[in-house]
Amino acid sequence: MEFGNLLLRWLHVIAAIAWIGESIYFVMLDNSLHPPRGAESKKRGVFGEMWAVHGGGFYHNQKYLTNPAELPDDLHWSFWKAYTTWLSGFALFAVLYLVKPSFYLANPGSEWAWAAALTGWQVSLIAVLFLVLGWFVYDQLCQRISPNMENDGVLSIAVAVMMVVVAYLSTQIFQGRAAFLITGAVMATSMSANVFFWIIPGQRRMVNALKAGEKPNPLDGKRGKQRSVHNTYFTLPVVFLMLSNHYSFTFSGPHAWIVMSLFIFSGAAIRQYFVLRHMGQNKLVYPIVGVLLLVVIAWLAAPAAPKAPAIASQSAGGTATTVAAVTSTKQAVDIMHARCVQCHAAKPSQPGFASAPAGILLETEQEVLAHPALIKQVIASKYMPLGNMTKMTDEERALIAAWPGK
Repeated sequence: MEFGNLLLRWLHVIAAIAWIGESIYFVMLDNSLHPPRGAESKKRGVFGEMWAVHGGGFYHNQKYLTNPAELPDDLHWSFWKAYTTWLSGFALFAVLYLVKPSFYLANPGSEWAWAAALTGWQVSLIAVLFLVLGWFVYDQLCQRISPNMENDGVLSIAVAVMMVVVAYLSTQIFQGRAAFLITGAVMATSMSANVFFWIIPGQRRMVNALKAGEKPNPLDGKRGKQRSVHNTYFTLPVVFLMLSNHYSFTFSGPHAWIVMSLFIFSGAAIRQYFVLRHMGQNKLVYPIVGVLLLVVIAWLAAPAAPKAPAIASQSAGGTATTVAAVTSTKQAVDIMHARCVQCHAAKPSQPGFASAPAGILLETEQEVLAHPALIKQVIASKYMPLGNMTKMTDEERALIAAWPGK
């Protein structure tokens, strides 16, 4: 299972690099085009062209809209990278999350009673529905707000609001890590569905029309470009959300949905800078906004110092005072043995774990002392144990907060 997981993750990353790399390249190419200079190019219906140097050679790219004089038989299509990315990503999500929903998806600490009470299969079903309904709502927004691509500004605002709603709902229903991943998967599903339902079918209709000697519907080209542009703004937020599961401070705080939303906007703003840069515009306001949002995130996501429990004592003069209780390392190790070594052991006893998550072992005093700050952070935020499957109590969390870590 571990080896299959590794190979599946590798395939997903390779396919994503290929798809995103090609997508970013074509956006750059499209925005870097200049009107054709030669009379022959204009006569042939060339819309724009770009000269480039790379890899020891020179390239001359030309773009036609809907009226090239001829099409070669070996016309290149770009879609399998997108499909492979989504299929491998969903398979990975199923293997890691849907198979173990009580560990990774369920949120027993949710403020919503019905969400906290969800069983494994229920929360798995809702996770899949998030992907399906996310695409449906996004697609309906595109079709109803900007059916002829004439109202894309309002559409962008509507999609941004939709993603904030998804971020909020996901953090209330799912565990923090899963919420970030599922929100990213909603965007990634929309990206791949754009290719499957709109971009490629539209291009096929255009090609078929040209081969039949007919004039293609220009709306197919416009709609394909609209969805392709949306995909490029989704790219950086999706990549972040897929990486976020390695950094618990992003999703384990009380402001997780705000942090997620700001990361989405920051990624989109930074991507906007590069899109405009390809057009020859150096709009520094976009990276400045993106970086400022990251600063706000750093402030919101900074973990609060855990508060140690206090105990009452009496001085020699009979005056009552309150002092901070201090947990010994032995007490901390005992809590690790009771609540954590089921997974964090050389040979985990918890079914489904072939090795310790993140390679962190907590069986001996030396191993526990190697990660005091991390232990205190993930226990204080209630990120660990996952789904609180070992029933760690609030008293035990308070003891860890009072542990000096030495």
